[in-house]
Amino acid sequence: MQLELITIVVAEYDAAITFFVEALGFDLVEDSPARTNDGRPKRWVVVRPPGAATGILLARADGDRQLPAIGNQVAGRVGFFLRVDDFAAAHRRMSSAGVEFVGPPRDEPYGRVAVFLDIAGNRWDLLGPADQSASSLSTTGRDNVPET
Repeated sequence: MQLELITIVVAEYDAAITFFVEALGFDLVEDSPARTNDGRPKRWVVVRPPGAATGILLARADGDRQLPAIGNQVAGRVGFFLRVDDFAAAHRRMSSAGVEFVGPPRDEPYGRVAVFLDIAGNRWDLLGPADQSASSLSTTGRDNVPET
């Protein structure tokens, strides 16, 4: 058994694809025409980190009930976790691509972490290996960041 996809509700497909592919370095796995349950056109858009088994279905909000979910998938908590081998390089690349980090990187027992926002405003943890000697990045706590 494996978890194949999770869904993130977004405002627009193309902006979300650009964010995940260009800013985060994900692969665009599929972008196909599809239909809603009541027959209206939509797209089936899947992105995935390189080499990962689980992908993200980017679903454009459809109607008033889904609009409030944009950026609030998990009620303001960190709900998505992106693990990388080289934290410093990923943090620099993402920062250069305009990804918004909500606090400085810090060290935790489980590794290096920094919270960032996706295109919709959902909170993610960028996670890397523990590196207590990383002096090029701040190791301060989350002074103004809500608990995850």
